[in-house]
Amino acid sequence: MALISGKQILEEAKKKGYGVGAYNVNNMEQIQAIMAAAKETQSPVIIQASRGALKYSNFTYLGYLMKAAVIENSDIPVAMHLDHGNSLESAIKAIDLGFSSVMIDGSLLEDGKTASTYDYNVKVTCSVVEYAHARGVSVEAEIGTLGGIEDGVGSGKIHLTNPKEAEKFVNETDVDSLAIAIGTSHGAYKFKGAANLAFDVLKEIRALIDIPIVLHGASSVPKELTDEVNKYGGKMPGATGVPMSSLQEAIKLGVSKINVDTDGRLAITAAIRKVFTESPEKFDPRDYLGSGRTALTNLIITKMKDFGTAGHAKDYAPKSLEDIKKLYALK
Repeated sequence: MALISGKQILEEAKKKGYGVGAYNVNNMEQIQAIMAAAKETQSPVIIQASRGALKYSNFTYLGYLMKAAVIENSDIPVAMHLDHGNSLESAIKAIDLGFSSVMIDGSLLEDGKTASTYDYNVKVTCSVVEYAHARGVSVEAEIGTLGGIEDGVGSGKIHLTNPKEAEKFVNETDVDSLAIAIGTSHGAYKFKGAANLAFDVLKEIRALIDIPIVLHGASSVPKELTDEVNKYGGKMPGATGVPMSSLQEAIKLGVSKINVDTDGRLAITAAIRKVFTESPEKFDPRDYLGSGRTALTNLIITKMKDFGTAGHAKDYAPKSLEDIKKLYALK
């Protein structure tokens, strides 16, 4: 199955009521692990790279590794997605690399930290939508701000999405999916107390907009992973995430895309620390990176089953970006 638009993957998920994980990648092992999990579970998948990840890999390296995932897994629906693009220029760069989906986070200014105004968000989002849709590429935007900071992105403050504002924003921008803030947070330290998400806000937004809804900052930070990291020399006291039960409830209430980054980092780090501790004589990167890759594959298999993505890879015929481009032109 060829590279497809994030629009098609998420609309199919919305139609059938399951969630699709969007998994962040920085290197070859992460990409291979995620695709191995997708193949094992026969799941559609979104592999996504942040601006920080693309910069770390010098852009072209990571872009072509992601393309390799599509080539090597022709029976799996795959979207290549830019996570937290901060400008039209960043979206253009990703689209030129071959990405089939981009996010423009106009809820923050270009520094990725300062909360913007509604008018700014609309303006920058519309500029990306115009450019991307002309090329068959789907666009995700964001209303509201999450807590925490990850990969240099985030204001550190939670501002829940206003449902009426979300409805107005979707009508004014023609985006394909919308990331909302209902209390989730970037990073490994999401909550000081109980993890309480604003499901009432989610319900109201779902009733007002008809496009797929996205949840950022949705890693669960499983205790078994932080315990493993700490066991082998790490220091992550009090790390907490979003319980899987809360994510599954969010999916029932209309969330179609769930972003996962921190959990993958934890799985890889725990596996690598274990190799270094238990086999200090090892120095071949393939030994410890291979262990990290296996650990991540096992984690993502679990996520795909828990999100309900498993078994949906062959539900629909893929549309090319040219097909999607024609659909956009009809609007």
